[in-house]
Amino acid sequence: MLIAITRKVSPAITRCELTHLERQSIDLQTAIAQHVQYEQALQSLGVEVISLPAEPDLPDSVFVEDAALVLDELALLTHPGADSRKPEVESISRSLSSYRQLITIQSPGSLDGGDILQVGKNIYVGISTRSNVSAIQQMETCLKPFGYQVKGVKVTGCLHLKSAVTQVAEDALLINPAWIDKEEFDGYKLIEVHPLEIYGANAVRVNQILLYQPGFPCTGQRLEAAGLKLKLVDASELGKAEGALTCCSLIFTA
Repeated sequence: MLIAITRKVSPAITRCELTHLERQSIDLQTAIAQHVQYEQALQSLGVEVISLPAEPDLPDSVFVEDAALVLDELALLTHPGADSRKPEVESISRSLSSYRQLITIQSPGSLDGGDILQVGKNIYVGISTRSNVSAIQQMETCLKPFGYQVKGVKVTGCLHLKSAVTQVAEDALLINPAWIDKEEFDGYKLIEVHPLEIYGANAVRVNQILLYQPGFPCTGQRLEAAGLKLKLVDASELGKAEGALTCCSLIFTA
């Protein structure tokens, strides 16, 4: 059984943190409706969705992925790079405590879950404006006993590692080579985003199906040409808050 922890859109999302995007008007009702459709898409793929209530004082709290990494053996609670986001971890911790032993990244480490890409026993961590080398070193120490290899990857031009690369098949990654070095992912089949769809490298893989955004049709065609099946989910309004599909859930095996 796959479980997805999600959280409703905060009414304060218009005050979200922004790093690489200019602030735009976010239509709250559209954002809420798109998020509901996202949850419904997960449910349609057989995922049990645990939907947490909105956090009125935490603008970015819909992006639950940034608060934790859930592995088979344990859950790693992050220490978000933006001060306004640090309180988000508390409620995620309570939700995960029923499923996993918890460990926590400590200061001076800073870490957003959006900077973590797990591919089997390989864990890639973006070195970005939100995640640093101290956090990577702590992860290496905590996860090495379980056989995980942790590797830092420099990220430029985007907020998080998973803005630039996500796993789309057992041996394949979807990647924007303008934001990360392709050579960091030697050994995997790499599917590049269409050059006019720079934000198209983010997809959610669930039971051999990819949740993907309709706003990146050319990249979607490349994924389908590679034999991958897509389920389209629009998260364009949340994208104005530098969010993407992976940001909106923590998916793990019960």
